[in-house]
Amino acid sequence: MDNSSGVGVLDKAVLVLNALEAGPASLAQLVQTTGLARPTAHRLAVALEHHRLVHRDTQGRFILGPRLAELAVAAGEDRLLAIAQPVLAQLRDLTGESASLFRRQGDVRVCVAAAERSSGLRDTIPVGAALPMTAGSAAQILLAWEEPDRLHRGLRGAKFEATTLSQVRRRGWAQSVGEREQGVGSVSAPIRGAGGRVIAAVSVSGPLERLTRTPGRLHAGPVTAAAEKISDAMRRTTT
Repeated sequence: MDNSSGVGVLDKAVLVLNALEAGPASLAQLVQTTGLARPTAHRLAVALEHHRLVHRDTQGRFILGPRLAELAVAAGEDRLLAIAQPVLAQLRDLTGESASLFRRQGDVRVCVAAAERSSGLRDTIPVGAALPMTAGSAAQILLAWEEPDRLHRGLRGAKFEATTLSQVRRRGWAQSVGEREQGVGSVSAPIRGAGGRVIAAVSVSGPLERLTRTPGRLHAGPVTAAAEKISDAMRRTTT
């Protein structure tokens, strides 16, 4: 067998998964594609189904299972964090403000990485903190490119309007002034994954006495550059 790892049962299981990459397959098609004996192919497919690596469609054919998608998301998250962390540190050093990375999870946005300003007044958002999707420049970014119906649902109770999100899409970044917390401003830009989909937002935030009432004028350039740097690296690792 080509590309043998020396662990026979694992190599055969991978043969089954590789065969299903092309689409749904009956047991007979699995046998033909993999070259495995019928009882072996059946036993492996059923075992993989038990672990949700393989599933059945409505016609009873074998297809790739949901566990693979879950693992792919986890791998993407780990890759994003590894790529983003040094860029966040550079952004903090460049702007002198705390830098954060947010991902949307349902009705909240979660801080998944951060590089804190070391001293003085700062807007501290701990990693793991869940913030509302109704306020703040990162919320604007994570909502602005959603499907129209989801976007309009997200605007209910929000401190920003549809016209704000239209501006965000046009200029490619967002700013907020006292929106999430009084006296605090922020600037955010989108991180895009495969196909250009917005998968996260990179932000800097701090007191308005430093960021002023127009924080985008100060920091839109470096924040947008940081987001593009992370997006480019994500695309390179998936090609």
